Amino acid sequence: MNKYKTHNCGELNKNNINEEVKIAGWLHNYRDHGGIIFLDIRDHYGITQVTIPEEDSNMKELAESIPKESAVSIKGIVTPRPDNMINPKLATGEIEINASEINILSKVEKELPINVFPETEVREDLRLQYRFLDLRREKVHNNIILRSKIVSSIRRRMTDMGFLEITTPILTASSPEGARDYLVPSRIHPGKFYALPQAPQQFKQLLMTSGFDKYFQIAPCFRDEDARADRSPGEFYQLDMEMAFATQDDIFKVMEKLLYELFSEFSNKKINKAPFPRIPFTESMLKYGTDKPDLRNPLEIKDVTNIFKKENLEAFKNKTVRVICAPNISDKPRKFFDDMIEFATENGAKGLAWLKVEENKLNGPIAKFISEEGQQSLISETDAKKESVMFFIADEENIATKLSGIIRTELANRLNLISKDEFIFCWIVDFPMFELNDEGKLDFSHNPFSMPQGGMKVLEEKNPLEILAYQYDIVCNGIELSSGAVRNHEPKTMVKAFEIAGYTKEVVENKFSALYNAFHYGAPPHAGIAPGVDRIVMLIADEPNIREIIAFPMNSKAEDLLMHAPNNVTAKQLKEIHIKLDE
Repeated sequence: MNKYKTHNCGELNKNNINEEVKIAGWLHNYRDHGGIIFLDIRDHYGITQVTIPEEDSNMKELAESIPKESAVSIKGIVTPRPDNMINPKLATGEIEINASEINILSKVEKELPINVFPETEVREDLRLQYRFLDLRREKVHNNIILRSKIVSSIRRRMTDMGFLEITTPILTASSPEGARDYLVPSRIHPGKFYALPQAPQQFKQLLMTSGFDKYFQIAPCFRDEDARADRSPGEFYQLDMEMAFATQDDIFKVMEKLLYELFSEFSNKKINKAPFPRIPFTESMLKYGTDKPDLRNPLEIKDVTNIFKKENLEAFKNKTVRVICAPNISDKPRKFFDDMIEFATENGAKGLAWLKVEENKLNGPIAKFISEEGQQSLISETDAKKESVMFFIADEENIATKLSGIIRTELANRLNLISKDEFIFCWIVDFPMFELNDEGKLDFSHNPFSMPQGGMKVLEEKNPLEILAYQYDIVCNGIELSSGAVRNHEPKTMVKAFEIAGYTKEVVENKFSALYNAFHYGAPPHAGIAPGVDRIVMLIADEPNIREIIAFPMNSKAEDLLMHAPNNVTAKQLKEIHIKLDE
């Protein structure tokens, strides 16, 4: 028998009445109702109410001396609660324990830096510094339980679909995969470094060349990146998977089944069924101003550059012009439009023109500069109805695209157009293989190990900026859950793709030697993807910040305030790994 308890604090019910039991947990709350003392004892499983006998003055004195959040063990008889004190919100709400013995297992000896109950607002730095207390709070505690259940469900579902869970190394070689590596100096190889894996990319491809058919793991990944609301700095977890002898459609089929069933299991929200919409990258950038579109937002962006080439509107001359038409808002007060202009300029726009749609004409600040023919073309192009309002963004193409996406989202939020009770998944497909970097040179726009659509032939014959790749993202409600690709498994094609991006054959042979060599020994066509576990949990838990669903997160500066990392190390430790600091 357990020394401290016979039952947990979420277990007892009216079937246990008259039993002598023991429970153990933390003092959640203390209440004195006219001389009758009630203690709420909480553990991982729930809360049980304890009453202190009125006639036992010693026990009452002991109960009064216990600070909240102290760990205690209590023995007593289970009794029914009076009818007017039944709490239907608690699993134990029909009973209470009439205490006969209280043992203080560990007393709180300092003032609590944050409240566990009630859950008052607390600065994030305090929450992270005292995370062990923060994790006792119901909301974040339940988030971590939810995360565990989701991960368990993922594992079960992947195994049921025939995937084999295989772990890959944490100490590996540095490779140019986009983000900064975390480097680990070698003690026994002076001057050389391991790198923590940004992803198990090469290992999972090697597993496919090794004869395994379907691989997965819940993989820790390490990238020296800045934090965002949907990205944890330093480390994160992803559902890493790969399939041999597979196409893009094979990956889509697996992921659509997994995500639909997973989100259905843990959420009551409406979910779009497979097949998920497939949106080409260029179409997504034009219609939504982003490659991570929130399809709950009904607003779409139209390109009206050609219409304004014929108009004498100086501010729109030689510019890319995009328009967003919002229905039934022409009766909004002028302040609404002024606030939208202010929002646009705060986000880098030079302004935000707008026009109201009336009966077969447009009315507003710039209407007099647009011909009747131009007005009719705008109404036709946007399929605008009476009482709609058009918002215009004019700038260089990349800037106009980005701004129109930001303004589309803000309009939808201010107009309450985005449903809060559904998940809408979509695939973004047909990404460009290459792009121009900030220096004007060709570089990979996505995963460098992807197969170009058309193979070696297009690499040799086509303008690199026109080459599409078998690359895809899965997006849900404006959050990118994952990128994936059909892999380039042909050595010559791989070398040619890297040469276009400015890497020599020697660099490929040296930097990716294992992969390059393996591809010479009958590598199968293969494809994969790796949706982020943290982002999946964040969406299902309906949390706006990823730190709310991670047990021990870092802050936005990649600091662990609980463990005081990163920290200094001794001169002896540095000498052992052949490091001298240049401060």
